[in-house]
Amino acid sequence: MSLRPVLIAVACLTLAVPTAAQDLAPATPESAGMSSDRLAEATRALQAHVNRSNIAGVVAAVARHGRVVYFEALGQRDREAGDAMARDDLFRLYSMTRPITSTAVMMLWEEGRFQLDDPIRQYLPQFADQRVFVDAGAPDLARTRSREGDITVRNLLTHTSGIGSRSSAIYRAEQVRLRSITLPQLVDNAARVPLFEDPGTRFRYGVSTTILGRLVEVWSGQPFEEFLAERLFGPLGMTDTVFWADGERADRLATVYRLDDGSGELYPWAIEEVPFTERPALIEGGVGLLSTVMDYLRFSQMFLNGGTLDGVRVLEPETVALMTRNHVPDAVMPLSRSGYMAGSGWGLGFNVVLDASRYSFPVGDSEYWWDGSSGTRFSIDPEHGLITVIMAAVSPSRGGGFREEFKDLVYRAIADER
Repeated sequence: MSLRPVLIAVACLTLAVPTAAQDLAPATPESAGMSSDRLAEATRALQAHVNRSNIAGVVAAVARHGRVVYFEALGQRDREAGDAMARDDLFRLYSMTRPITSTAVMMLWEEGRFQLDDPIRQYLPQFADQRVFVDAGAPDLARTRSREGDITVRNLLTHTSGIGSRSSAIYRAEQVRLRSITLPQLVDNAARVPLFEDPGTRFRYGVSTTILGRLVEVWSGQPFEEFLAERLFGPLGMTDTVFWADGERADRLATVYRLDDGSGELYPWAIEEVPFTERPALIEGGVGLLSTVMDYLRFSQMFLNGGTLDGVRVLEPETVALMTRNHVPDAVMPLSRSGYMAGSGWGLGFNVVLDASRYSFPVGDSEYWWDGSSGTRFSIDPEHGLITVIMAAVSPSRGGGFREEFKDLVYRAIADER
């Protein structure tokens, strides 16, 4: 029996689901209440970032009211080879993988496979006796204490589990996360190393979502990548969202660049020890996927439509509403004391805007969004019926602020906002 009606009755938000067919057909900006001239300014700004070597290349798209009103590819996919960037080039999503994994989780929740507040030890018993570091600021395996409370599925979805980041010093020393190990091995490693704090007491962004990928396997009885391909990517027409690029996809994978502070020039930068052109041992729901701008636009439009795309229902509208509201308890808020995270909550897989005044770039009421650590970002704005997806390949991901400037210029292009 589905648990959906019981758990979402008090959580449901009103969704602005358009009634027109939402097939992401190309349209003029003016037909969707936007300005072609203003969007051309966004293109010139992105080209300026390419010219200044903030980024080597970029692909960006805007959809409003279900129609694609902007779709541009600029610069180069591979500077050394002289390959121009194309609209269907692939990018490393990194943390933009997390909303996709969370969607898979909630599809199984709708089927009644688990409850959000189930302890994960019920499905992953290796977490039953996990301890907690005495001092999270200086984690020491010799100084731990008993854990208070259990990690729940909701804790994993909201990064309030106490599990740490793949980049933390102790996780690196203990080799908790490597692309050369399997998903069950990563889960065992994450359970072996103590938590940084008790579950539900702090927002700590980390490998929680990768553990959710293993839970998808337990609940569905399928390998994680097969579940995604059959249940999500196939139905949504996300034909280029994969965990590794082989064959002709490898030729479309954008090279990641890093800026040399001395010369001001970009140079190729290998982030991972196992390249994304090889099948990794670790099928990683936190940071492991590759995708294209159009594939992610399709995923985003499904959410803006209340769980459907092209007549295919992936989630119920009530589940979309549940996922896109804040689930972090008041006692744990704010997520940060500064920057946009001070004005954010966290839903079941998304950053959720709570206070737009804390953002340095425009956001809509109840917007939900996130980005990736090599220059990707997406946002879904129900207030304006607007989706933006922008992807580059640069590490660190700031790239001279190209994503923030693009968002600002897109909002200036909305006719009713000027």
